[in-house]
Parts: sequence; C-alpha cells; structure tokens
Amino acid sequence: MAKRTQAKRKTAAKRRTTRSAAARPAAKRTAARKAAGKTAARRATGRGRGTTGRTAARKRSGASGAKLMGRLAVEQKVPVDATRLLTQDHREVASLFDQFKMLEDADEKQALALKICLLLKVHAQIEEELLYPAARGMLDDEDLVDEAEVEHGSAKSLIAQIEKMAPEDELYDAKVSVLGEYVRHHVREEESELFPALRESGLDMMELGGELAARRVELLARLTGKA
Repeated sequence: MAKRTQAKRKTAAKRRTTRSAAARPAAKRTAARKAAGKTAARRATGRGRGTTGRTAARKRSGASGAKLMGRLAVEQKVPVDATRLLTQDHREVASLFDQFKMLEDADEKQALALKICLLLKVHAQIEEELLYPAARGMLDDEDLVDEAEVEHGSAKSLIAQIEKMAPEDELYDAKVSVLGEYVRHHVREEESELFPALRESGLDMMELGGELAARRVELLARLTGKA
C-alpha cells in the first residue's frame, strides 16, 4: 500500500513538472509580446511627440529667452566693452553646450538645444549687423572678418536643421555636438585674433558695446514674442 502511494506521488510530481515545462515557452511568448507592445508604444509616443514636443520645448525655450532678455535689459544700462560683452555671450553658450551633454530627458534636451539656437542666432546677427561692419572700417586686414562670416554661415545652417528636428531623430545629438565644435572654433579665432585687433584699432569699444547690447535686447524681444 505504501509503495503504491509513493508511486502515485512520483507520477503526480512528474506530471506537474511536465506541465510546468510546457507552460514556460507560452509564458516566454506572452512576456515577449508584452515587451514588444511596450516598445511599439514608446516609439509611437516618440513619433507623436514630434510636433507637440517641439511646441512645448519652444515654449520653454521662449520663456527662458524672455527671462534672459529681462536680465540683459538691466545689464544694458551699464556701459560695457564690446569684446567683453561678446565674450560673455561665448561663455554662456559654452556652458549650455556642456549642460546639454549631461541631459537624458528628451524634452529637456530639446528645450536647451532651442535656447542655444536662439542665443546663437541673436549673437551672430548683432555681430554681422554691428561688429563686422565696424571692423571692416578699422582693420587693414579684412580676412579675419571674412572668415568669421563664413563660419557664421556654417553654424546657421546647422541651427536651422536642429530647430526642425526632435531628440528622437537620427543624428540629433551629433548635430548639436558638431554645432558646439563650430562655435568653439569660432570663439577661439575671435577672441585670440579679431578682438585684440579691434582693441588696438582705436575703435570706440564702449560705444559699440552699447549698440550691441541694445540690439541684442531688441532681437530677443522679437524672437521670443515679447516685443
């Protein structure tokens, strides 16, 4: 009797083991389907984020630009050397590029990238409208100004591409990184060659600084909708 009971227990145990082994592949298939569903949902969310994500990021960028505009409007009342004002812009943008590298959240990355693009567009425009024409009138060698304007063209092309993209797009991070490299190269040449030449040229750097500061605030107001 005891032997028959023991045999039945062994048979029942084998059946449970067999059922468990048979259930494992089904469980794996179910888990795989769930994982695939989550991946598809994330992709759909990423695609859906395209327009709405860019809109939200632009709002945040515009808000931060408006705050910056307010700060710069206050700074505008304090006379500043033109090259010192532009160097301050360089340092601020360099810091933002460093911050971008540390971000992982897509919305935060896009908002910061758009802020960088906004500041660079304003910076480039005030240089092209005011600094470079003044430099051409004072410097014997205009090659430095010519090279700076060509570098602006390359940077503005990348800026236009980045503004139309989302962080989920292929090469988004790479393009922001390359833009940072362009800007760093441009900054090195301006600060080591063009700015010293301008300071030695006899150009009134304080008057030019006031003009640059006023135009910067005006452009920021227009581009952030605060005009």
